[in-house]
Amino acid sequence: MNVLSVTPEIFPLVKTGGLADVAGALPLALKAKGVAVRSLLPGYPVVMQGLGRKKAVLAYKDLFGGKAAVHAVVAGGLDLLVLEAPHLFDRVGGPYGDAAGHDWPDNWRRFAALSRAGADIAAGAVAGYAPDAVHAHDWQAAMTLAYMRYGRAAAVPSLITVHNLAFQGRFAASIFGDLGLPEAAMALDGVEYYGGVGFLKAGLQAAWAITTVSPTYAQEIRTPAFGMGLDGLINLRAADLYGIVNGIDVELWNPASDRHLAATYSAKTLKARAKNRAAVEGRFGLERDAGPLLCVVSRLTWQKGIDTLVSIVDQVVAAGARLAVLGSGDAGLEGALLAAAARHRGRVGAVIGYDEALSHLMQGGCDAIVIPSRFEPCGLTQLYGLRYGCVPMVARTGGLADTIIDANEAAVAAGVATGFQFVPDSGDALLHAVRRVVEAHAEPKIWASIQSQGMKADLSWDRSAAKYVELYRRLLSRRVSQP
Repeated sequence: MNVLSVTPEIFPLVKTGGLADVAGALPLALKAKGVAVRSLLPGYPVVMQGLGRKKAVLAYKDLFGGKAAVHAVVAGGLDLLVLEAPHLFDRVGGPYGDAAGHDWPDNWRRFAALSRAGADIAAGAVAGYAPDAVHAHDWQAAMTLAYMRYGRAAAVPSLITVHNLAFQGRFAASIFGDLGLPEAAMALDGVEYYGGVGFLKAGLQAAWAITTVSPTYAQEIRTPAFGMGLDGLINLRAADLYGIVNGIDVELWNPASDRHLAATYSAKTLKARAKNRAAVEGRFGLERDAGPLLCVVSRLTWQKGIDTLVSIVDQVVAAGARLAVLGSGDAGLEGALLAAAARHRGRVGAVIGYDEALSHLMQGGCDAIVIPSRFEPCGLTQLYGLRYGCVPMVARTGGLADTIIDANEAAVAAGVATGFQFVPDSGDALLHAVRRVVEAHAEPKIWASIQSQGMKADLSWDRSAAKYVELYRRLLSRRVSQP
């Protein structure tokens, strides 16, 4: 089976969040199950610089305003198709905006081009390659399915994975004439969305199947509270909606061999984590004591519930815990965390920015990781925490609820607890969870049991990849059965 994956980012070439991890790890897991995935992604400077030998397999004289080419290349074990379009992607900044954090005003054009290329490849534009199915990721790739629907690849099975429904790719109606779609597409059952053009909405409408990255999130987005204005459409497509929880790259995230750690360890050698703990304390300027060291590795945004944490940070310190924060995002939240670090020197530390190596060290040295998200489609950070014995403290929502077993009295007695859950968007609930962690951490046998149980969890992509294979086959059977 051949599957074309269309994605705006992929690890290890370009990453801004968990989508890249999924787009990079899932093809490798599928390969072991007989599915050959080719991943189409934009040729950002960081991507082009990371490529070795490449071969042009498709050329455009004019793709949304300039020459473009699709190159076939293998990198990191991944079979890639890279869309080189300098007029769209050769820019200083991130994948979606400039260095100051402002979105590129022509993002609609940039990702329409990616999607146009995806649909052309689905229709056989690359000689000798005919994908059996197309798998698009998030709004940046969603228009692939619209171009397929209204073009020559309408009969090719397709699915879209929603990594975060909050990001939808909404643009003014004035862009429609430049998209190259038939007039009929500017309709309620097409790409039209509240009077404008909705990229994600178009993909949800056109896809043969819709997946989210956890079963609970798949149900949450059917409600007005989590549906972000799309719950009506999603409920209409409920029969084609699936929730498949993410896995992680268990080789990359492996405490027994992680080169970013001060000391490697396993579930049987948890005492070796002490060296990593000391390294974290040194990096964040924290005092050393016997109480739990909590950490946050996150985008500092409202969605991630960081304002909830900020509101109780003084009480967290008073409860006997210390806190190390790594992340960037909202300027107000960054400032509030830096102020907390200044107010509680030796008890709270903050590093603004993102540092992959430091994130590994924090998982390997901190006692617990705090994830107070208001909504979380899946979350990977808590999975890394399980893998590293950094006990997750999670809001009871989305994939966080699906992957963590709360350390209530019964679960602890049965030896199955893997973390601590609390009600989202509640400072009181989060503070109660902190106090529960402090109490459990003071009982070495209980704490070691929670750590060990989490480290036993199967966090690989194996089971999830099997579910994707089953879904691909289901879609292929629908294609075969059509007259």
